[in-house]
Amino acid sequence: MAILEIKLPKMGESIKEATVLNWLKQVGDAVEKDDPILEVATDKVDSEVAALESGVITELLFAENDVVPVGTVIAKMDTSGSGEVAAAETKVEEKQETINDTNNTKSDSQRFDDEGRFYSPLVRSMAEKEGISFEELKTISGSGQNGRVLKNDLLTYIESGAKNNLAQQSTPSNFVPKSNYEGGQQIIEMDRMRSMIADHMVHSKQTSPHVTAYVEADVTKMVKWREKNKVAFQEKYGEKITYTPIFVEAVVKAIQEFPLINVSVDGKKIIVKNDINIGLAAALPSGNLIVPVIKNADQKNLLGLGKETNSLVQKARTNKLKADEIQGSTFTISNVGTFRNLMGTPIINQPEVAILAIGSINKRAVVVTQDGEDVIAIRSMIYLSLSFDHRVVDGNLGGSFLARIGDFLEEFDSNRIV
Repeated sequence: MAILEIKLPKMGESIKEATVLNWLKQVGDAVEKDDPILEVATDKVDSEVAALESGVITELLFAENDVVPVGTVIAKMDTSGSGEVAAAETKVEEKQETINDTNNTKSDSQRFDDEGRFYSPLVRSMAEKEGISFEELKTISGSGQNGRVLKNDLLTYIESGAKNNLAQQSTPSNFVPKSNYEGGQQIIEMDRMRSMIADHMVHSKQTSPHVTAYVEADVTKMVKWREKNKVAFQEKYGEKITYTPIFVEAVVKAIQEFPLINVSVDGKKIIVKNDINIGLAAALPSGNLIVPVIKNADQKNLLGLGKETNSLVQKARTNKLKADEIQGSTFTISNVGTFRNLMGTPIINQPEVAILAIGSINKRAVVVTQDGEDVIAIRSMIYLSLSFDHRVVDGNLGGSFLARIGDFLEEFDSNRIV
């Protein structure tokens, strides 16, 4: 009997663990290569794990809702083709016992706090070595699912010098003021994705000191070019041309001039990314948010950017995005103008250090210079806002980068050939 170990695959640069949502195959089930065997959830997206070979499932090593590190063996299967299904089925009771043992272990008061937050053996071991009591551990804000404290959260806490700080213990970081509202109300439980988004946003604000800068740009040339060429573009290439790929193109050019925007922070180190991968914040049908990614955007022309933008947006709307299509972004764009918003103050998509918000395009009267004279003209104007991490991006860098994006949009070639 040839036993194959099925490991939780790597699902992105920043993904270290996933939660088992649902086993699609059980012990004794025959599977074909590439058949999905379970659904998992990360703080980014739900995804399926597929079988690498054909065979029979012999053992499931984790229960639903268990949190599993990437690279961990999650199941085993017999790939010999000997059809030992009966032997595999005898594993069902063993699997159930394993799951029951796991659940019993989880009842240990040192693994869960009063609010149900789980503390992994690694985190508890690290805390013990650092002399951090369980009571103090409970006060640390976690970036994992449901506020779970991860290894990096604990390391950040230790490096900040907050260890054993009784003042911090007296005011937990997850303290929520009690509402004094006395009228009628409706309680709506956050779904899992909304809960993860909430955790991600709070973690970002706690990690990065946010600063937001603004510029205004005259995009009249760009607007007129699109209006003139959108029909011809679609007829020639079979793709709609929206403003988004033009924005992406301008951002890529600006990043190439200011590469220190395209970085992440690792402790006291700045990691400069060679690839320029642009995330596009998109709304899901559920109302939640997701960020599909245009990989190697600097290697694509306007047509290539347009095709990939349209494809990713359509997949987001139909919930068909794959895990690798929402991973690895190095800079993110949020088009708040879609909702007729003039501007926004976006929250950085960790572990990036900057995010651009693009407002709505509006025609209005502005003063322009023509033939050396100031005149009032109707122009298509837009506000751009950049939130950046002040740990590594100062006002000079952030402001110059944002202004350059505005320059590229204003200098758009209105004679550009489709």
